[in-house]
Amino acid sequence: MKKYRWEIGLGIVLLFLTVLLHYIHYLIFRDARQMLFYMVGDIAFIPIQVLFVTLIITKFLDIRSSRAKMQKLNMAIGAFFSEVGTKLLLSLSEFNLNIDEIKDKLIINNEWSEDDFFIANKQFRDYEYTISSRQSDLQGLKSFLSSKKEFLLALLGNPNLLEHDRFTDLLWAVFHLMEELDYRKDLANLSGNDYNHISGDIKRAYSLLIYEWLEYMKHLKNKYPYLYSLAIRTNPFDQNATPEIK
Repeated sequence: MKKYRWEIGLGIVLLFLTVLLHYIHYLIFRDARQMLFYMVGDIAFIPIQVLFVTLIITKFLDIRSSRAKMQKLNMAIGAFFSEVGTKLLLSLSEFNLNIDEIKDKLIINNEWSEDDFFIANKQFRDYEYTISSRQSDLQGLKSFLSSKKEFLLALLGNPNLLEHDRFTDLLWAVFHLMEELDYRKDLANLSGNDYNHISGDIKRAYSLLIYEWLEYMKHLKNKYPYLYSLAIRTNPFDQNATPEIK
């Protein structure tokens, strides 16, 4: 009740003003019939006013609010890939035993269409990656993720990410992988079960990361061609990629 106290007070004031103004109208014109006529006419128009406000204006405001939230969300995702995501894709790919089977399908260029992105996302959404944590440098991966811990924590606290469950899942997967590596003092001498467990953590983060990377690249192509151009020239799956324009 306390939460809505000012709304209730405002309603009472407006109701009082309505009665007062009608009373003044009667004192001036002394015509209760005319006053009643206009009052009934105003009341009859209320449903269409409610319809206009609730279904049109409110919907318009919701659309504007949703677009603003998506803009902020895409900015957060862009910051993630600029600071962490692209380098992490390159690092995690070193643990992928079947990287040669997929990298050619992830070399994106300016000719990619909506259909190309749709096909790629469909293909890699449930792709069965073969990951081995023994394949590359776990200590290097640990150091990289540890250096980005504060940045990842800040992203997890971003309320705009509540609108994007899959990207939030990606952040949690990356953060969990970082914690698993942090808790192990000697990554060069793990047990077989430990290696298998970390392989599973890498696989989870890697699969979500590739999916979100494709979505991000599609967004850049549609909205920011100049950023898309740079993203193509720094594609972690293209060995010949270079940020320099020749």
